[in-house]
Parts: sequence; structure tokens; C-alpha cells
Amino acid sequence: MKPIAYMHMDLHTKFGIPRQSGLVPALCGTIVMEPEYSQPAAFRELESFSHIWLLWDFSEAGKKEGKGWSATVRPPRLGGNRRVGVFASRSPFRPNSIGLSCVKLEAIREENHRILLDVSGIDLMNGTPIYDIKPYLPFADCHPEASEGYTAQTKQHLLQVEFPSDLLQQIPPAGQEAVIALLAQDPRPGYSEDADRIYGIVYSGFDVRFRVIEDTLTVCEIVPPDVL
Repeated sequence: MKPIAYMHMDLHTKFGIPRQSGLVPALCGTIVMEPEYSQPAAFRELESFSHIWLLWDFSEAGKKEGKGWSATVRPPRLGGNRRVGVFASRSPFRPNSIGLSCVKLEAIREENHRILLDVSGIDLMNGTPIYDIKPYLPFADCHPEASEGYTAQTKQHLLQVEFPSDLLQQIPPAGQEAVIALLAQDPRPGYSEDADRIYGIVYSGFDVRFRVIEDTLTVCEIVPPDVL
């Protein structure tokens, strides 16, 4: 397989990316099709669907360190101590590093002879290679009666975010809602409880630094792009 497109968005590192698609509706990006696949006919009637499936590559999942796959993994939301089978998880460390996401299709447009798809609710980082795009079909893809497994005890984990207004105003207005929602998802590893440790996510070029005490995340510093 070879990539047909690449994701362009404001998160350039793995830390801070939502753990699943749809968790942060305000997180937007643009799928830029490769020239070979930028054929308008290939997207005919796709605009009639509200959501699409993306098949993509976990391109930064330990490949540079030569990490392979493991039969069991430790989901972060379970505290990092409980192991489950890799096929019972969505861990990036898999026999084949294929990701699957359902995202909202906002618009299809053409620019400089490239087809662009604007999407929201994404969980891909900037530069992620995309292998395929398929329409989401509610009658076939939605199963409200499905059991949730161990995720039933982890899906509602949200933090209260305290973002001082003078710091928030340093973030471009278009990205303020998204960065607050990203922080509320608690990007820390599930086993981290160090109240004195300062973490940081780089969003839209800004290093947003914060600490967490119990269920409250407090932003303590913003480092602008020209300082990083």
C-alpha cells in the first residue's frame, strides 16, 4: 500500500492527540490528496455523506526506535497496570500499524490542482499518511446495542481546565476551543499522578504548559513559536 493523502493540522507531536476520533469535535484538519488521486471524479457524491472513515498509518508509533508489536498492551486509561490483548485494544503498536478513524466531513475543495478534504473530530497528527477514505454508513456502521468492554469504565474521564484569560488570549481565536478540549481529555499517561510535574502540548506552534492536581488541570505558561 502507498499513501493517497496526508493530514495537515496543528498538532505536530504525538503527545496531546485525542485517544479516539470524535472526542474533540473542535479539532480540525485538512486531508491533502496526493496528485495522482486528486481527481474530482473520485470524490463524486462524497459530499452527500456527513462522516467518513479514514484508514491511516501509525507513522510515529515507535518505528524509529525499532519497536515491534506485543501480544498484550497496557491501555493508558486503565492506569498502565492492566494488560489486555492487542486485538482487544486500539494500541498503535500492532502487527500492522494501521489506524481507523471516523471523522466529520466539513467540506471538499480544490486548491492548486489538489483535492482537499476539511474534517473535524480527528485523532491524527500532522503529516499522518492516509491509505484510504470510505463513507460512513449509519445503517451498517452504527450499532447502539454494542457492548463496550473495559472502555465503559474509562470513556468519561475528563478534567476541569483552568486556563487564565491572559494566557488563553495568546492562542489564535480559531484554536482556543480546540486546545481547551484537548487539555480536558487529559493527555498525560494514565499512570501519571505527579502533581508537581509540568507537562506541555504543542498546539498551533504554541507550547501550552500545565500541571494537574486531582481532577483539575491548570495552564501555567504559554511559550510562543518564536521562542521554541
